[in-house]
Amino acid sequence: MAIVVLLAAGALLAMVLQSRHDIDREARNRSVSVAQTFANSPGLQEMLNEPDPSAVLQPLAEKTRKAAGMDFIVVMDTQGIRYSHPQPDRIGERFVGTIEPSLAGRVHTESVQGPLGKEIQAIVPVTSPEGEVVALVSAGLTVENVTGIADRQLPVILLAIAVGLALATVGTALISRRLRRQTHGLGTQEMTRMYEHHDAVLHAVREGVLITDGSGRLLLANDEAKRLLGLPDDAEGRPVDEVGMDRRMAELLLSGRVATDEVLEAGDRLLVVNQRPTHPQGSAVTIRDSTEMRLLSSRAETARRRLKLLYDAGGDIGTTLDVVRTAQELADVAVPQFADFVTVDLAEPVLKGDEPGPGADMRRTAVNGIRSDHPLYPLGRLIDFLPSTPQARGYGTGAAELVPDLREAAGWHAQDPPRASAIVEYGIHSLIAAPLKARGVVLGVVNFWRSRKPEPFDEDDLSMAEELVGRAAITMDNARRYTREHHLAVTLQRSLLPQDLPDQSAVDVAHFYQPAQSGVGGDWFDVIPLPGSRVGLVVGDVVGHGLHAAATMGRLRTAVHNFSSLDLPPDELLSRLDNLVQRMDQEGDAAAPNGGILGATCLYAVYDPVSQSCTMARAGHLPPLVVAPDGTTTIVELPAGPPLGLGGMPFETVELHLTEGSQVVLYTDGLVEERSRDITEGVESLRRALSHPDRDPYASRSAVLDALLPSQPSDDIALLIARTRTLGPDRVAQWDVPFDPSEVGSVRSLAAERLEEWGLQELAFTTELILSELITNALRYGAAPVRVRLLYDRTLTCEVWDGSSTAPHLRYATTTDEGGRGLFLVAQLSEHWGTRYVPEGKVIWAEQSLPDTDRTPPEVPSHR
Repeated sequence: MAIVVLLAAGALLAMVLQSRHDIDREARNRSVSVAQTFANSPGLQEMLNEPDPSAVLQPLAEKTRKAAGMDFIVVMDTQGIRYSHPQPDRIGERFVGTIEPSLAGRVHTESVQGPLGKEIQAIVPVTSPEGEVVALVSAGLTVENVTGIADRQLPVILLAIAVGLALATVGTALISRRLRRQTHGLGTQEMTRMYEHHDAVLHAVREGVLITDGSGRLLLANDEAKRLLGLPDDAEGRPVDEVGMDRRMAELLLSGRVATDEVLEAGDRLLVVNQRPTHPQGSAVTIRDSTEMRLLSSRAETARRRLKLLYDAGGDIGTTLDVVRTAQELADVAVPQFADFVTVDLAEPVLKGDEPGPGADMRRTAVNGIRSDHPLYPLGRLIDFLPSTPQARGYGTGAAELVPDLREAAGWHAQDPPRASAIVEYGIHSLIAAPLKARGVVLGVVNFWRSRKPEPFDEDDLSMAEELVGRAAITMDNARRYTREHHLAVTLQRSLLPQDLPDQSAVDVAHFYQPAQSGVGGDWFDVIPLPGSRVGLVVGDVVGHGLHAAATMGRLRTAVHNFSSLDLPPDELLSRLDNLVQRMDQEGDAAAPNGGILGATCLYAVYDPVSQSCTMARAGHLPPLVVAPDGTTTIVELPAGPPLGLGGMPFETVELHLTEGSQVVLYTDGLVEERSRDITEGVESLRRALSHPDRDPYASRSAVLDALLPSQPSDDIALLIARTRTLGPDRVAQWDVPFDPSEVGSVRSLAAERLEEWGLQELAFTTELILSELITNALRYGAAPVRVRLLYDRTLTCEVWDGSSTAPHLRYATTTDEGGRGLFLVAQLSEHWGTRYVPEGKVIWAEQSLPDTDRTPPEVPSHR
């Protein structure tokens, strides 16, 4: 603290001197600058030539002085007589200062005792254009104002010194406190004496002590440690790996890890080592000589190898949910660490995912050994073990059996005497048959054979085999259950997905579906024929995998079919589907993960081949792509909408006009998203794969799969490519009907003529009757405008449009009713009939089968 005070005082003196010097220099510079500025100001010489220069210069000098912050600005003639002064009574008197240097044309600064007190002033000459000095200008500051600046800086300097002194005081206190705490209040003599005591005890104990630092350097080694490890006298201060100690001991010291009673061999000694890390880095190690424990070390090594085998088995067995692969992994882990040969025999139903029954035949599923020329049953052999064999007994009782000497195992020889003799002659002499038992079910038997070691398996080996097989059995049963569930899920999903797409003329369709490698999921697609030659295109995705996802997919697909039969627009269909999913979630499925549907997305599109319009909406699904006939591919800007089941937000539709031959591409995220590729990148790759003209849907599908299909898909993949077609004007007849019942007959005549042109005279009578009833109902109960349309496609469709939204109802008239039989007749004469709503009203339609149902329906011509 005293040093800090002296330094502060010296710094204060230096700063004051420097401050005064700097202030004096600044005052001189300011005086010269102001005087020169005033002397060179425009019009000054004209003012000097005035009859009374003081009258003009005195106000100007005072104004400039105040603006420049100076104490005085004096203008004088070459004789030193003042024209201006801050004190007017001093005007006309002689200037106090040295003017000779300035009369010689130089700038002169000085400190004088003037009228205002002691002053620092600058005298600057005023020269004419010819270079002659015609006047002088002096500007300056009084010493009192100059020193006032330094005095104002002094408190700041003192405050900084006080803060520094305070910080030094606090720092000194903190450091002293920390030192007292670290030394526990001991002085230098006490610490020296304690160190000597500790050093004496350290070298007197019969236990080795080592201390290392964080860089692996040996800081301390007592006499016992040097003796046990054979260290040189100069070992301290040298790196651990350069003092000649055993490699394993050096590795332990360099690792710095915690070790508790760890047994290490160092030469002919067996050492027990304890190691603990020290702060901040390094470690402290104690060593005990336990050479007499060599026998225990051998047993510990055996136990270590077995523990390592069990550890390896936990990581290497069950890497896949495949029964055969799991069995082979078990055989690979046990050879040669535990046995020389291992065979795994599984009950035949286990390979199919079923639970085995008693007495089931077993198939050799995995074989591994130190040599490949063994005489054991080959891989894939179906074996019917006799009851006298240890395998059959173990399969029946679930208990492992030990056969120390196969030469004396009569029951085992009875299974296949020639092969048993060959096995014994080969050198295999001992066997452990351990059943694979999991959750109370025996799945098969694992056989451990020994040939290379002369000693037979013992009871410890039997316990080890039971532990190893017990761990593998759980994994095996999981694989079996997965095989069963996967088989059931695949069967269920295949039955729920479309087997054959329905006949329709609106689009040409190519589709693809592939389940995930780890299990089927809930992706689906559909093509749904709709009235008026339209078609509905659907693709959806249920989150998750397994039976629950497949069953949920089937329920949603059925719901879409049911809602589409109501001829709803896409947004309304998705709204109803959303409500259905919410009810399904509220009901809850106790057998399902998390009690219900985890999430589902859907995209629904309706294409009309007559108007070539496509209306679509999506619920959280990926947007579709549209490929124009020229190969231009665009991603439809379709509002995403929330996934199904969230509710609360409406779905929005987008209507597109598609040129004939355009391709609408619907897909699920499994096609474009994977771990190594972002979904945006996948969609862009899909767009590039589709951007080729003159491709049919099948060629486009092949190109997409070649570019994007992963070798091992982690999610389901569904792809639907639909190329649009049109129903040309020669297949469509349309008339506007005046709102007058007398016009019904004329429309019937027009319809009959058009049917004759189409070669459908056989349908003329029923068509006229259907149109008569539908038009009459529209005129009687509907509203204008009324329009009639006939569509000649795979069926003959009659459509009557009107401006009313009132829905017709089919009823059965009694014998006394005069009316009410119109829709009943329509329903009887047509194949199907129904109502759909449009923004301007409704459409009542009726479909009739073509006369010759045995022949192929007429092909819809192309109208590009």
